Amino acid sequence: MFSQIIIILISAALVNNVLMSQFLGLCPFLGVSKQVDTAMGMGAAVIFVITIASAVCSCIYLAILVPLNLTYLNTIVFILVIACLVQVVETILKKAMPSLYKALGIYLPLITTNCAVLGVALSNVQNYTDHLVLYSIFNGLGSSAGFAISITLMAGIRERIRTNDIIPSFRGQPIVLVTAGLMAIAFCGFAGVI
Repeated sequence: MFSQIIIILISAALVNNVLMSQFLGLCPFLGVSKQVDTAMGMGAAVIFVITIASAVCSCIYLAILVPLNLTYLNTIVFILVIACLVQVVETILKKAMPSLYKALGIYLPLITTNCAVLGVALSNVQNYTDHLVLYSIFNGLGSSAGFAISITLMAGIRERIRTNDIIPSFRGQPIVLVTAGLMAIAFCGFAGVI
């Protein structure tokens, strides 16, 4: 069981990275990855939301939706759970870390509509029917850690290329998209790990 959990964590973080392999959550990835500090804050917020959402959504799915034969409502229920969790994170950041709260700006409420959060919750109920809650928590943790790794790497790269001499047609978003594509290709190298 321990080896299975390690495989889930590594697979979710590196091999099936939500940003680089599944291309979920690109809006905050491209918007918040301008500075490493902000990207790390967003990564931490996403880690919290995805991990807790994975646990709560799996519990609701098993305890309420499956017994009442309401599994067709899972997307709506999961969106409501995620929205509540994001409100909790937003309140905590506003009180505890106002500078990070201001730096994240509009992207913090956008975690609610971040398709990576919903995508992980939905893939958990589809892929982990045995030991659903435990495996879902670790898949959520691994997926969100992969998100945090990717967004932090992108922010570090963007900070360095800001001072580079780039031809005018590639300045701004074009070079960011090229960089994201190269990062996705690099993450394909993890495919043989598991």
